[in-house]
Amino acid sequence: MAGLALSDYRRLVVKVGSSLLVGAGGELNRHWLETLSDDVSRLAKDGHEVLIVSSGAIAIGSSVLGINKARARLEDLQAAAAAGQVQLVHAYQDILGLHGISAAQVLLTPDDTENRRRFLNARGTLGRLLGRGVIPIINENDTVATEEIRYGDNDRLAARVAQLVMADALILLSDVDGFYTADPVTNADAEHVPEVKRITNDVLGMAGETRSDVGSGGMATKVQAARIATHAGCSTVIASGTIDHPISALRSGARHTVFRAEGTPAAARKQWLAGALEVQGELCVDEGAVDALRNGKSLLPVGVVDVIGNFRRGDVVNITGPAGEELGRGLAEYANAEASRLIGCQSGQIEDKLGYRGRSVIVHRDELVLFGNDSEEL
Repeated sequence: MAGLALSDYRRLVVKVGSSLLVGAGGELNRHWLETLSDDVSRLAKDGHEVLIVSSGAIAIGSSVLGINKARARLEDLQAAAAAGQVQLVHAYQDILGLHGISAAQVLLTPDDTENRRRFLNARGTLGRLLGRGVIPIINENDTVATEEIRYGDNDRLAARVAQLVMADALILLSDVDGFYTADPVTNADAEHVPEVKRITNDVLGMAGETRSDVGSGGMATKVQAARIATHAGCSTVIASGTIDHPISALRSGARHTVFRAEGTPAAARKQWLAGALEVQGELCVDEGAVDALRNGKSLLPVGVVDVIGNFRRGDVVNITGPAGEELGRGLAEYANAEASRLIGCQSGQIEDKLGYRGRSVIVHRDELVLFGNDSEEL
């Protein structure tokens, strides 16, 4: 099988399953994590941006606290998550540090990826970490979760993270080496599928259930995660992580399945914005702002001449030109009251106007789509 051409993907989200990191006794598989870190270091040196969504905290914490996961109550699992997360992130920090790479812990819940205001906050934080060469180690905030600790949570979380950061590829590392027409453990006639161009109901029907005693995900959640990611323009790879240096193995031709993306992350994001039905307000801009937007720039406060409507940060707003023509739409970085106070001011004056150091743009170019602009990827 041909190796995976990682050079096609600049920003990567790597999801690590519990069964890879944690042994049967709840101990951390440090040797395997060292080989993964070797791979991540090489990716970073090759110019890739990497985010890691890592399971394992509950499994490790259960061992530390002497909790039987099979009979544990929700509060026991939350306590296990708290105890295990410390050890998990420390291990990543320690091992990645041997390569001169800094790591940062980021704990998310569905609200952080589904609520538009929190979405923008999470994206901004992750983007800043990546810009500084730091690798985010991401997990669900299981310590306070009530519904998130469930079957397949981190597969879906990884897909949402890929969508959040506009990743080019999502790599799901687990105890299976790809997608099959049936469960290969129970069906000798199961055939490996190297590529899935479109996730149909038939494909969803082929997905099996979880087989791991340590993790909570199965093939069904991996395919569901692939559907989320591919719709966001992010190709998804299911591959085995049970070997050392799993990403290097992918490069060298290890068996895997690629779910092809539908377009690019930027195009998918802009298509969503273009089709948004709930537009909460309007930003009127001058000719200078029109030229800047057409040249791929963000909308700055200095280019805004009027703010119309009642909207909050993260709401979709229309952007109109001097003649009232609709130029496009985007996600507002400020609520209408704050945006009104910033009309015509330089970005360096924002703190004086608002009393705090806010964001330098009214609408970021990544959250903006222009209509009738040939440069847009629609």
